[in-house]
Amino acid sequence: MSSLLLSFSPTALAAEPPSLASPIISAGYTGHRSARCDLFLPWYWNGNEEKKKGNGLKKRSLSFPQHAQVTASASLLSSNQAEDSRSKVYHEVCEAARIKFTQEISFPCKDKDISLAKILLHVAAEDEAFMAFNREMDALSLSNERRSALSQPDAQEWSSLEEMPLAGKNINQWINELDVIAKEIEAELISRDIGCHLVELLEAVHLVLFGCRGFKRTSILTDSKCSYFHSVLSSRCGSAILISVIYIEVCRRLGLTIVGSRVGEDFLIWPQTGNPEELFKVTSGHSLFAIVNGKCVEDPKSRASELTSNSLLGLEIASNRDIIGIALANLIRLHWKRASRLTHGLMLTSPLRNVVNASEKLNKIGTSNSPLLRPQDLRLAIRASERLLILQPHNWTLRRDHGMMLYFNREYREAVQELSICMAFAPEEEVALLEPFVEKLHLLRLASSWKSFSLV
Repeated sequence: MSSLLLSFSPTALAAEPPSLASPIISAGYTGHRSARCDLFLPWYWNGNEEKKKGNGLKKRSLSFPQHAQVTASASLLSSNQAEDSRSKVYHEVCEAARIKFTQEISFPCKDKDISLAKILLHVAAEDEAFMAFNREMDALSLSNERRSALSQPDAQEWSSLEEMPLAGKNINQWINELDVIAKEIEAELISRDIGCHLVELLEAVHLVLFGCRGFKRTSILTDSKCSYFHSVLSSRCGSAILISVIYIEVCRRLGLTIVGSRVGEDFLIWPQTGNPEELFKVTSGHSLFAIVNGKCVEDPKSRASELTSNSLLGLEIASNRDIIGIALANLIRLHWKRASRLTHGLMLTSPLRNVVNASEKLNKIGTSNSPLLRPQDLRLAIRASERLLILQPHNWTLRRDHGMMLYFNREYREAVQELSICMAFAPEEEVALLEPFVEKLHLLRLASSWKSFSLV
């Protein structure tokens, strides 16, 4: 046992961060301790100097002016109180958003009754509260370092999930924005004296969304603004899945049911109709199916370009829960890619697969050559993974990836728990890779706890 412990580096044996096994995560934790610059108080020499016998060096005593001590103490107390107050509010918002998400997505609810917009806004609110807290703490630390009252961050003027602003609007206001878009489409239909024919209705939807409003799809998923629902509504540029959600939500308000399915890397949508041939009739150079889904349908490199009215009927229709799952999976990929930006090519399963034999595999865990990851993005990826596990608790691949993210975040106890559950569902060849890794994590967790105990 002692020989095993000697192979661990001091970095790997750092004290475990606070337990984050619960779906509700503290908003203030980013995986590292922030430096407190406000502890370095001003000092000056008081002029009382004595020669130290034997070496000719001067022994100098430090003292602090009384007014500086009082001012610094008051500033520190005020800063700590502000930090505690903000931490409580942000934690409560994160907790409320996660509870709302769980309630909306719970399986007793009928899938058709699930509001895609509301759930995705709760996802955005939780992550935004987490990031906003970190931004405020950074600003507060900077103001303390400078000891400038003028640079103190503004206190938030909201205290609940319902009041929290997302790009200038709260959740209800963003829901109302979808109502406004639907009314604009109705006004367009009335002004052109158009009835409720399917083709004319979809053309009006397309005109308002992509013409008047200027929404556009993007395949670049490295910008978080394209991956959160409120940001897409605000910037009008987003991933295909979120643009599709806007399309679905607006059409639902107009009484038109839109369904969708994943085809290759694309998510395609179309109106629920008993006459799919109508969708592929080409008028003005484009089919209705192409108008709804954009350029991917006409791209010969895309699988979507091969679809016909017959093959469309064979596609598996995505449920609302499936659509939420796709959006969350995109968030996991986004934040993991951002977290591992400085370690190009790093995969979640790299510690499992980038080894030749079992003994080398064991020795590589906990070495000093740990990848450099951005803690906030790693925490956001873990949050997205937690939500997706609520939706897909028996997905062994997802649980394995979640456990590996916890390992990278040095939450060894939680990583062991998730990977152990994963092995109960995984195929035998995956279990063979995971078993020695989990055994080593057990030892790593124990060593980490001993290290923490020795520092007390």
